[in-house]
Amino acid sequence: MLLVQFLLLSAVLFCIGVYGVLARRNGVMVLMSIELILNAVNINFVAFGAFNGTVTGEVFALFVIAIAAAEVGVGLAIVLLIFRNKRSVDLSDVDLMKG
Repeated sequence: MLLVQFLLLSAVLFCIGVYGVLARRNGVMVLMSIELILNAVNINFVAFGAFNGTVTGEVFALFVIAIAAAEVGVGLAIVLLIFRNKRSVDLSDVDLMKG
């Protein structure tokens, strides 16, 4: 397979993720869109690592996966806190929680 095919797949996933972050109001959908963005980055890392014949891309991808797992944990905790306070996961109501 060519490098261009992986880069196109990654670009499509990245664009879908950015659209999801910008257009969605649901907190869970925003977190899923951020995961799509991080997966697109992982595809780039692995594709360029394989293209260069090194394992550096896979190592960076593992670090991104670890950071994504921590992001999901913290993000879901924040979304649950918003749901407990507002009975909705709509992110447009978050600015009302200023202290």
